[in-house]
Amino acid sequence: MAKGMYHYLRDVWKKPSSELLRDRMISWRKSNAFVKVEKPLRIDRARALGYKAKKGFVIVRARIGRGGRRRERAHVKGRKTGKMTNRKTLKMSYQWVAEMRAGKRFKNLEVLNSYWIGQDGKYYFYEIIMVDKNVPEIKNDRTMKWIFVGTNKRRAERGLTSAGKKSRGLKGKHGKSPKLKVRPSLRAWDRRGK
Repeated sequence: MAKGMYHYLRDVWKKPSSELLRDRMISWRKSNAFVKVEKPLRIDRARALGYKAKKGFVIVRARIGRGGRRRERAHVKGRKTGKMTNRKTLKMSYQWVAEMRAGKRFKNLEVLNSYWIGQDGKYYFYEIIMVDKNVPEIKNDRTMKWIFVGTNKRRAERGLTSAGKKSRGLKGKHGKSPKLKVRPSLRAWDRRGK
């Protein structure tokens, strides 16, 4: 059976060339945290996550700092055990954080999805697929009409993207994921019966 171009592109990105990525990341580090790019670097991954090469789709390259989240220590007298730690455990993935920051940075665009493109000792780099809902080409697209429904507003902040759902523990099969075992809640089930 003949294999298509996207199959080979996926294989290349499983073990990307370190020299090629290193040269790219040197320039990415010098640029701003969020940069609009003309075309996606990983076209196979972008297409799988909903990207189309048409007006209204925007690709944004995001840079997120790696490492633990730190916060200032409370310099006060008295027993403040909860506030004396200077480390904060982040319960969301850095990819989800990148999507949320991009959504705040570009308020006229809606986050569709994102994917990893590289990392070094200091930063993670992601490409985020964003959609401009005011463009007629998006409004007339049958496969993208769902993004205009009110329940899909601010998708990234509410954890409705693929990275957000994975971080919330909603990606496993029913019964396997600990979150899915308790959904819907028992109280919600009672309310439905009334």
